[in-house]
Amino acid sequence: MPEEPTADKANGKRAISEKAKPEKKAKPEKAKRERAKPEKKAKPEKVKGEKQKKPKREKMPPPSPLLDVPFADEAEKEACAAFIADLNRRITLREKEKAALIRDFEMAIAYLARSGVSVTEALRRLDAQNLGGFYSRPSGAWYALDNAAKIYPLSMKHGTMAVFRLSVYLKEAVVPEILQMALTFTIKRFQSFATTVKKGFFWHYLDVTKRRYVAEPESGVPCSPIYIERSGSQSFRVVYHDKRISVEFFHILTDGTGGTIFLKTLVAEYFRLLEGTKARGEGVLPINELPAAEETANAFRQVKTEGKASGFVDKTAVQFGGRLAGVRPCRILHFKMDAQQLKAAAKRHGATVTAYLLALMFVAGRRATDKIDGEFSIQVPVNMRKFYPSNTLRNFSLYCGIRLPLRDISDPDALVGEIARQLEKKASREAMDEMVRAANQLTKVLSFIPLFLKAPVARVIYGFLGDGIFSTTFSNLGVVTLPPELSGRVESMDFVLGTAITNRVSCSMVTVGDTATLTIAKNTADPSFEEALYALLMRDGAEPQVEGSDLFEG
Repeated sequence: MPEEPTADKANGKRAISEKAKPEKKAKPEKAKRERAKPEKKAKPEKVKGEKQKKPKREKMPPPSPLLDVPFADEAEKEACAAFIADLNRRITLREKEKAALIRDFEMAIAYLARSGVSVTEALRRLDAQNLGGFYSRPSGAWYALDNAAKIYPLSMKHGTMAVFRLSVYLKEAVVPEILQMALTFTIKRFQSFATTVKKGFFWHYLDVTKRRYVAEPESGVPCSPIYIERSGSQSFRVVYHDKRISVEFFHILTDGTGGTIFLKTLVAEYFRLLEGTKARGEGVLPINELPAAEETANAFRQVKTEGKASGFVDKTAVQFGGRLAGVRPCRILHFKMDAQQLKAAAKRHGATVTAYLLALMFVAGRRATDKIDGEFSIQVPVNMRKFYPSNTLRNFSLYCGIRLPLRDISDPDALVGEIARQLEKKASREAMDEMVRAANQLTKVLSFIPLFLKAPVARVIYGFLGDGIFSTTFSNLGVVTLPPELSGRVESMDFVLGTAITNRVSCSMVTVGDTATLTIAKNTADPSFEEALYALLMRDGAEPQVEGSDLFEG
């Protein structure tokens, strides 16, 4: 405690001397009051060092959404009460999560009842049997990482996290109460997604986590890092805005193929709950069937270990110009095109859609740099399932690099032949097998190094083999087909790649129905690349309609 100020300190004057004060006469003593003062209650004795806790105010739970439900009769009301009681028995999560999950059911029942669905029908659609045993018992299951996934958690502190997003655009606004229940029922079918990334002694691994997985209104920057350090945290997020449902995945869980199957199944379950329609086939998985072992398999093990290993190391590529943004991605742009017009433009150039767009990207990239020497290189992911048929929902993709000297980049027509030749060679089964073996050798070298020592080594390797050897990425998911029950309700899709460390843009595309959506995720405010690409597409008659975000600023 600071010392109390003296008169000198308080007033800046010399203290008054005691002998200068006159002596006071004693005053007559006052008569004592006859009435005794009331005794004070004894305070509880404080234990030295013990903090006195204030009693917590118990928060009143919000009123049940079921209070406003127009029950047809007493029997319907009793059936609903029995339904909620059954939920209480089935769910063994922590009390707070259990209450929130039960409230999700109540909110969905109330919404359906307000929409004209009978309570009996609402309870049938929301049958608690759709939970299976997922929320009834703790899990001891875990999954080792696949070959492609092992590098992702090691690279996080290198300044990047591999996140990608898949979105569907519905023809009507999303109903949050129904989307939440669709996620609750769907996640149990994808148990390798219902996981938390944890650290083992040698490698990270995926630990199945029983929790309430949440669909939230969109608020942040697309493909922003997913915080996975907290215990029990999920490695994906489901967000919605207006007519759009988006799922963002940490790449450790899956690739574009597995992510598309999850999104299709989620949307199919959403419409089953909303309208009572069942969609089957075309990648929609039955949510109440047990997952097949193949769905969680490490499919890279199908590749023979004997043979040549190569394909990882390459020289540094020229990067596009523009100052790197503080917020990544700093902007998302969607070029929506008629799929047939795009295909016709590619055909006029004598190329596939992928080769044609790569040619345009090389030319547009040339406009986005002031350098005149060196090489542009575009990373192209390759789906290994076309060589090794597999139903795995985990990563089973690699990549190749298409490279051209800057001095040779002029007109797309002059490039498509060389690009097609490189794609045929570098994206072949033989080349991909060699890369798988090289990846296996890398992980074998790191296998017996403890994780706390392995991470710095892997980050050096990641920096050496990472996005510096590419100028940009172009990932084309191709044509996504939907069951008839969904195709009439879905307007379009888009596919967004999270931005890398040094690459200024990342490009991706997906086609649904008549709409092909080419997406550019930007790491710089410099508009040179997208403006040049837009002009080239317009010249060829593809006529893209541009949508997207404003510039995200920190």
